[in-house]
Amino acid sequence: MPAVDLLLLAVSIVGISFSAPLISATAAPALAIACWRNVMSVGVLGPYALLRHRAELRRIGRRELLLAVAAGVLLAAHFALWMPSLRMTSVASATALVTTTPLWAILIMRFTGHRAPRLVWLGTATAFAGVLVLTGVDLGLSTRALLGDGLALAAGLAAAGYMLLGAEVRRTVSTTAYTLVCYTTTALVLLALCLATGTRLNGWSATGWWQIGLLMVVAQLLGHSLSNRVVRTLGASVTSTAILLETPGATLIAALWLRQLPPAASWPALMLILAGLGLVVRGERR
Repeated sequence: MPAVDLLLLAVSIVGISFSAPLISATAAPALAIACWRNVMSVGVLGPYALLRHRAELRRIGRRELLLAVAAGVLLAAHFALWMPSLRMTSVASATALVTTTPLWAILIMRFTGHRAPRLVWLGTATAFAGVLVLTGVDLGLSTRALLGDGLALAAGLAAAGYMLLGAEVRRTVSTTAYTLVCYTTTALVLLALCLATGTRLNGWSATGWWQIGLLMVVAQLLGHSLSNRVVRTLGASVTSTAILLETPGATLIAALWLRQLPPAASWPALMLILAGLGLVVRGERR
């Protein structure tokens, strides 16, 4: 596996790890934050993509275009399901369930005829065990908490579909062209959801806007976009498993920035996730 892609994946994970702390610190509705981060991303990527990739955008095949749009819809579903779940169930439960993404990805691949090596299964299970060590098993018993748990689980499934569709499109389409189509779709779907639910889209302080802008740069452009860049060469299994490092990464960032001290299980959890990722990488190489 190319060393440069592994480095880009590491940068992507750092960027995505800023997502939860920034959302927690931003005084705006979660759905509005998700909408604006995608709208801003399109505003940044759009001029460059239209200038440098206009010809490619015009000749994208019907199949690739439909898959990119479907990936954007799934990414919007991921945001729309994951963020409300944090208000309905415990953060630990929501985090553990949304990080089932690599498990869903392997299952979907199995149903579509792609059999994952045993090392990939073992590595994914080991990495997910690390997430459980860090977050704990804290499934709620109330109706509201159970609904929140279901939303988080569905968000993990949506993220897996988004990752797999992106991997397929990226076989023939550049990162920039695919990302522009995907993010534009996500922004439009989230905007429609905000309007349909009456979610407020403005009226907060300048600090809130700067925080959303920072979220767009680090979590969206450096996080998701770099994941789209490397998924072509590293594969969906490695990329989705590596994103499990978001959990300890966000914990560390919250400790340094928000003064939320990490639990004692942080280091053992990190070691388990890294060990699981190593097994997945070895399995994919074989």
